[in-house]
Amino acid sequence: MSPTLPIDSRRRLIATGAALAVFAAWPTVWAAAQDKPLRILVGFPPGGGSDVIARLLAEKLKDVLQRPVMVDNRPGAGGQLAAQWLKAAPADGTAVLLSHDHTISILPLVLAHPGYDPHADFVPLGGVASFVNGLAVAPGTPARSLAQYVAWVKAQGGKSAVGIPAPASTPEFLVQLLAKRYRLDLVAVPYKGSAPMIADMLGQQIPAGIGSSADFIEHLRSGKLHMLAVVGAQRQAVLPDVPTFGELGFAGLEDTPFYGVWAPRGVPAPFVADFSRALAKVLALPDVHQQLTDMGLSVGFMAPEQLDARERAYRAAWARIIRGSGFRPQ
Repeated sequence: MSPTLPIDSRRRLIATGAALAVFAAWPTVWAAAQDKPLRILVGFPPGGGSDVIARLLAEKLKDVLQRPVMVDNRPGAGGQLAAQWLKAAPADGTAVLLSHDHTISILPLVLAHPGYDPHADFVPLGGVASFVNGLAVAPGTPARSLAQYVAWVKAQGGKSAVGIPAPASTPEFLVQLLAKRYRLDLVAVPYKGSAPMIADMLGQQIPAGIGSSADFIEHLRSGKLHMLAVVGAQRQAVLPDVPTFGELGFAGLEDTPFYGVWAPRGVPAPFVADFSRALAKVLALPDVHQQLTDMGLSVGFMAPEQLDARERAYRAAWARIIRGSGFRPQ
């Protein structure tokens, strides 16, 4: 007669058996997934920086991974809808999310119920690049420096509108910092992504906007828009004449945002390793590196554990800024 195991031991044995069964099934799940298209989710409309990056990576990844790769735009709520979709997606290596800091790091700080927890629901696959947010002015705004912009707003009675690509985003908190420092009545006007915001700036429907250098760069080079200051510890190589907010007396704006790729938690380990290697290979291609650099991005592959550490540090830094602003999760 076999001895009876204690209840705790039986539970551990059952849990271990279940875990081994899942692990044993991974090769089958991964093999089946490789025959299906890989979907790169983007939480913003076509035409914006996230979309352009995703399409460039998709075109190259399909050759490295040797499987179809497509971009799936699911815009809305600053990327929240795409993140919720990823959480509900099968963890089989058929769906990933290309996102910047707003969806992954900031929304969980400003929303009481975002519908996902990046640390619990997602697994990092690799970092793509860093970028900077900056304050830019529209064609009809006669300012070529932050001091001139402040003087112009004061000449308008001290009140003006500033476009932001999403509500409760780091650009919105930058608007608050500017308003507080210079005693201005600046109203943050949220858009569904940078593309419609920039369209309104070009049409002189709004005099200024804060967003990613990657989204602004084409119009900055053409002279249609003008960047007055950027976030970051140092000036950007593609914008050498644009000062950082730190140079202009703002402290705590040294951490730069980033783009990365995430998958649903529970995705097969072989997929994480294969995708990470493929992403590193694609980012090392000279034409990809050049195109992303031309967009104003600082290209630099981050392994999954590096992306995770970067995201956690960035979130902690902005948590302090958001708490200091008096903002409460909604």
